[in-house]
Amino acid sequence: MPPTDLPPRAIFLMGPTASGKTGVAVELVQRFPSEIVSVDSVLVYRDLNIGAAKPSAGALAAARHHLIDIIDPTETYSAAAFRRDALSAMADISARGKIPILAGGTMLYFKALAEGLSALPSANAGLRAEIDARAARNGWPSLHAELAKLDPDTATRLNPTDAQRIQRALEVCYLTGHAMSQQFGRREAVALPYDVLPIALLPSDRKVLHQRIEARFKAMLDQGIIEEVERLKQRYALHAGLPAMRAVGYRQVWEHLEGQYERDVLAARGMAATRQLAKRQLTWLRAMPELVVFDCLDKRLAEHVAGYVQRWLARPNSVNIKELSKQNYFQLKQRFIVY
Repeated sequence: MPPTDLPPRAIFLMGPTASGKTGVAVELVQRFPSEIVSVDSVLVYRDLNIGAAKPSAGALAAARHHLIDIIDPTETYSAAAFRRDALSAMADISARGKIPILAGGTMLYFKALAEGLSALPSANAGLRAEIDARAARNGWPSLHAELAKLDPDTATRLNPTDAQRIQRALEVCYLTGHAMSQQFGRREAVALPYDVLPIALLPSDRKVLHQRIEARFKAMLDQGIIEEVERLKQRYALHAGLPAMRAVGYRQVWEHLEGQYERDVLAARGMAATRQLAKRQLTWLRAMPELVVFDCLDKRLAEHVAGYVQRWLARPNSVNIKELSKQNYFQLKQRFIVY
């Protein structure tokens, strides 16, 4: 007899910014009994709409989304909080006989959900203020150089201007006396109680992805991201050190409004920062095993992903993804491995 205690199914829909994740996720909800759980560290914030590329009213009406607009931009949100909230949402969706589709580009959140978290110390407001003050005096590249001495593995993964992650890595070093990379090495494995289909939307041409990124940021400027940040500053007690205002796009607009550079420079810096974000996301994805990869530039992307999901749902639970999709996995992985 077949086992009766098979785990429920879930889909991970991952990819860099501007890869079309939202459109594919909404299409899947139209075709299969499913709901979307956002895996995005910016979409959690209320009133961050344009710069966060928040799903349109039409998309939100067409497909139920979870973990969007759940905290104010003055608050912080962690990978641990995401794991807790995502597991709760997934359990609710599965209990109603539907499939949770976890869609987004915050790769640390995917990793936390799939593997669990290390016992890292909580944020220390005083220490963070001290680090921020030093960055204001000397610049984040100088603190990145310090991190390279204390935790070279983590520093290698970070851009010298990645303020939020440099701050956190230094904070962990100061509070524990150990490198963050060593702390992650002590993570206890936690099995995710789901049969997961891991899908990655990757570009066959990096230049085309960059063109999408540039067009998207220009559209954000046209839609009023500068005015959006002005309204946010009026409504909330914001400052440049908050994670919400460090997010790509919002950070550059904040600096523009503070008089650090003009609008044309803002556009160039916003596009460059978004390209760097996409590069980091692709680095995370290349390190993930057993991905089912689709070309995000394919005009029939949603159709092809939906077709694969249909075949996956027709198969028994817990069948090895790599064995099911050898041709898709190995051919596409080879195309992107040196991306």
